[in-house]
This record gives sequence, structure tokens and C-alpha cells, in this order.
Amino acid sequence: MFESKYSGPDDHLAGDRRLIDGETLWPAPTATGSLHARVALPGSKSLVNRELVLAALASGPSRLRAPLHSRDSQNMVDALRALGASIDEVDASGEFGADFLVSPGELIGSTTVECGLAGTVMRFVPPVAALALGPTTFDADDAARGRPMAGVLNALRELGVDIDPGARALPFTVHGRGSVDGGEIGVDASASSQFVSALLLSAARFDNGIELRHTGEKLPSIPHIDMTIAALRERGVDASSPQPGLWRVAPGEITGRDVAIEPDLSNAAPFLAAAIVAGGSVTVPNWPTETTQVGADLAHLLPEFGARVVHSAGGDLTVTAGDSIRAVDLDLSHAGELAPTLIALAAFADGPSRFRGIGHIRHHETDRLGALAAELTNLGGNVTEHDDGVTVRPQPLHGGAWRTYNDHRTATAGALVGIAVPGVEIVDIATTAKTLPQFPELWAGLVASGTMGNPGA
Repeated sequence: MFESKYSGPDDHLAGDRRLIDGETLWPAPTATGSLHARVALPGSKSLVNRELVLAALASGPSRLRAPLHSRDSQNMVDALRALGASIDEVDASGEFGADFLVSPGELIGSTTVECGLAGTVMRFVPPVAALALGPTTFDADDAARGRPMAGVLNALRELGVDIDPGARALPFTVHGRGSVDGGEIGVDASASSQFVSALLLSAARFDNGIELRHTGEKLPSIPHIDMTIAALRERGVDASSPQPGLWRVAPGEITGRDVAIEPDLSNAAPFLAAAIVAGGSVTVPNWPTETTQVGADLAHLLPEFGARVVHSAGGDLTVTAGDSIRAVDLDLSHAGELAPTLIALAAFADGPSRFRGIGHIRHHETDRLGALAAELTNLGGNVTEHDDGVTVRPQPLHGGAWRTYNDHRTATAGALVGIAVPGVEIVDIATTAKTLPQFPELWAGLVASGTMGNPGA
């Protein structure tokens, strides 16, 4: 187990220690040569969970086409159903399962919402519960009970919402009164941009909308807030950001709509990075030309490592390995969810790499910086933690157990290491079901595409 020197009151690693004992080890497949793979991916978790909330608050039905079916999205569906929305699965002929048909209903509390490990559920749904009539209790898996919540809860309290006094994390109860006044409010979203998105998503249903100002020193993952604003506008909501750190949503109707969910570009990260580690090329189809997804940054981040990236007119994004894997110095404050893949990739570079601006990912499913540093070190790596990131100094790695700490992105980072290092065994690969239940099968197909030759780079 790792002990992060930056652990604090929100740290929940003790719970992770108990949960991983006795878990089955998954042998990460090692490439036997260059990859030549085409990997289709299901819908974006970030998009589908935003659209589910907006559909539940809309004035009419919505259909979400090609949505993600994962643990996170199921937790969101269950939460919104508990509050009164009707969500049916229709037309299961798609490659990744059924569409969601969402019919909004009267919001009624007097229920319990189980958030699992989903940050979007624990942050996005309390403002919806504030619009319901009656108490709604929120709880989650033990490993999620320490995740930061104070930003959302304190902002709702300032808007007049009755929430258990003193509650700063799960579990807590929102005592909904059927309406929220709204108005001007400040929130420190330094720990998570989800605090901002949570309030914006429901704000059109507040009596006076919202004028929301970020009060902290830094704001991570701004593209996720841009995604929220775009989703609101596409449903006819008057939503804007007149200046950095300030957002406005006017009160009004949220329209129902038919939405095609884009593939999850962040989930593409380990697959595309695999081409760089093993050699060869990997293609992800249906890559959008314009998007608010953070994963789109892969198109310019992976060339920093020496890869060639081509986005075809037909919508394919193809990554081809370069002659070597270059060391990098990257500020990932805008794209923290890509950091686990890029940190693992840097373990195979031609020199030391520095990653900055990602201190906030210590408060995701686990302390991701501490977890990645510990697991790479356990396999012979050399990683130095900083308050805002890590330095990776490449050196020969060996096989061994790779612990995941209930974190899907730590798991996929371990699989990426295993593609070049024989004998890597992932503890609890099932945690990838949080956002990509098909990961083990897709990964095995990716590795099987390799031709005979020398693995690694």
C-alpha cells in the first residue's frame, strides 16, 4: 500500500486497504509486437450523466442515443428514478446497448440515493434533490465517503437549502422544499470543477437562476464546465460565462431533446497510448470534430511524446508510434483525468518527465498521484511526488501486482504498463466497470492485434 505524504482529512486510503485484500489478480496481457487495432468505444460518462440530469429536469421527454452503460451511469439512472423521473431502456440493437428514454416527473424526495463511487452522482444530484419535496439521503461506497463535498453543500446552504448541519461529506440528507430561490453565490471549486457543474445543471429550475462565482485560487478541469454550459445551451437555457470564474444561468425551461452521445474520449487514452508503448498504430472511430470532452486534448498531447496523430475526414483518430518516446514537461490542470495514462506512458520515455497542475486528482476515486507513484515504484520505477504533480524518471520495470485502489484510471494505467512489462497483475480489474465495463475484453483484443516482434519502445 502507499502512504501519500500529502494525505489529509479527505484521504480514504485506509478503506482502500481493506477492500483490495483477497481480490483476484488479472494478468495484464503483454504485446508480442506492434499493434494494428481499431477500437470502438461506448458513450462518454461525463456527457451521459449531464444529459440524464438535464433530461430529468426538462419540460418534455428526451432520448439519449448510444449512452454509456456502466456503474456510474447506472447509479445516476437509479438516483433520478428515485426522485421521480421515468427512465426506460429502448432499442437495444446498438453496439453498446439500449438508448435511454427519459420522461421527467414530479420531483419527490423521501428516498435514499446510493452514489457508489460516482462523483457526478454525489455532486450533481443534491441540487436536484433540493428541488424535490421531502428528504433525500445520500450515501456511497466506503471508499467514496471521504471525497470532497463541502463546496456543493455549503453553496446549497447559502441558497437556503436545508442540509444536515455540519455535514461536509457523505452521508448527508437534503431536506427538499420543492423549490430553490437561487441568486448570487460563491463557491470554492479548487477541489473539483464538478462543484460548479452541479449547481449550473439545476439552476434553470431555481426561481432566480444563478450567478455563480469561483472564490478559490485555482480552478481545475475547466473543459468540464464548458461541457456543462454547452449542454445547457443546447436545451434552450440562457447560460453563459461572461468572464473567467463567473457563470450565469437564467431561470427558464429546459427543453427535452434527442441527443447522440459521443464516444468517451478519455476512455480512449490508454488504447491510443498503447500504440506508443508497443509500437504500431491504434484507431478510435467516430472521433468528433468539435467537442467539449477533455479527451480531445489527446490529439495534441500524444505528439508531445513523439507520436503521430491523424484525424481523418471520416472521423477516425489514429495514433502511430514515433521512433522513440520523448520525455515531456506538461501542465495538465485542464486535463487531469488523462494524467494516469500519460504518467504511465512517461515510464517508458527517453528521459525524466514532469507533470504539473494536477494536485486536485488526489481527491478523485483515490489519491491518484500517490497511487501511481506507489505502483510504478513497486515495479522498479522512480517517481517523485510533488504537491501539484509528479516527476517520472524511467528505469527498467519488472512484473508484480498493481493495486488499483477502487480507481478505474489507476487500473487502466497498470494495463498500459503491462503491455510492455511481462508479469504485471492488476488487482480488481473489475473497477474499470465504473466507466468502461468492456475494458478487459477490448484490451485483450487490442493486444491480440500485435504482430510478432519486439514489444516495448
